[in-house]
Amino acid sequence: MKLIAWHVERLDELVNLWNIELGSEFPMRKELFEQNSFHDENVCHEASRIAVDEQDRVIGFIVGKRWQEELSVPMKDKTGWIQVILVHHEYRNQGVGSALLRHAEEALHTAGMHEILLGKDPWHYFPGVPSQSKETWFEKRGYQAFGKEYDMLCRYEDEDTKVLPSFDNVEFSLLNLEDREHFLAFLHRCFPGRWEYEALHYFQRGGTGREFIVLKKENKIIGFSRINDASSPMIAQNVYWAPLFNRELGGIGPLGVDSRERGSGYGIAIVEAAIAFLRSRNIKNIVIDWTGLVDFYRKLDYEVWKGYTSYRKLL
Repeated sequence: MKLIAWHVERLDELVNLWNIELGSEFPMRKELFEQNSFHDENVCHEASRIAVDEQDRVIGFIVGKRWQEELSVPMKDKTGWIQVILVHHEYRNQGVGSALLRHAEEALHTAGMHEILLGKDPWHYFPGVPSQSKETWFEKRGYQAFGKEYDMLCRYEDEDTKVLPSFDNVEFSLLNLEDREHFLAFLHRCFPGRWEYEALHYFQRGGTGREFIVLKKENKIIGFSRINDASSPMIAQNVYWAPLFNRELGGIGPLGVDSRERGSGYGIAIVEAAIAFLRSRNIKNIVIDWTGLVDFYRKLDYEVWKGYTSYRKLL
């Protein structure tokens, strides 16, 4: 076994290995893997490696990341991420995974990172370690758990029509592209960081506004929700695993309301508005990803679909 450089020429083999090991729960598409693990500017090539056997066949890989983009958004520049680590089942317990992880940790430490998170990276696949994984493997290597995250799912029938919520003096609508700068200013003021970052990339990739619902009061944006489907300009996180469904999958999130406007029921209303817009597109399966607010979303008939444990390691 040897470790070789991270390179897109191995894309087909990497996706094939993923689907052998994880495809039943997290089916990978070439387009998604290329988007998240090659096109992301934050991939740390020094920390990312492919393990091959004596016949040069891919038997494992790891993707490490660190913040490298020159954008004026507050992101953690001393945090490294392990996006994914995977070893073919026939080669486990032979030191392959340990070698991959050790290489990534050393490279991220050399790059000045103070901690490593498992998942949660920009253009992530998982917000932690999937619950069916062997979490103790990471714990034995110094990673500590610090919380749980969930993806939640609701399946709708044809007769489950939804209407927009009604409030005095506020309105829900899809984002008009003319309001782009106002919307970005709202995110920068109320939700600086990752959500702002993802919106910037959305517009850079030709987004027209159909993926954002905005809540306006006196013609000013006070809340938002993102919605995704198969027509979105990138494969968004809450529709990653769409191949598991025989009908189109839609996604909701992130979402939020200006802190000065909370306490009036706008939070759950913006989710209801998101559901209404997706149902108007005849989407029957909707996922709300990466949340700990299980009881909140159960009020709208969403149930836990997938679970994850958050892990970090201080360097």
